[in-house]
Amino acid sequence: MKKIVALLTFCALGFVVAPAFAEKDCEELKTEIAAKLDAKGVTNYTLEIVANDAVTDQKVVGSCAGGTKKIIYKKN
Repeated sequence: MKKIVALLTFCALGFVVAPAFAEKDCEELKTEIAAKLDAKGVTNYTLEIVANDAVTDQKVVGSCAGGTKKIIYKKN
């Protein structure tokens, strides 16, 4: 019985905590992606945060705001 209660408690905590990790701030994610690109020596690029429906044939490099926005990469 104790194992079942412990398991249910663990699962309940997972449902509460998981969305906090899954939903990353768009500006924060954009900054992290830019840092990775800069570290690889990539230059002359633009990262832009757009709504999902605004994405056509651009290169998507991230998703944020609970999956409602994308970060797109453009070479200048």
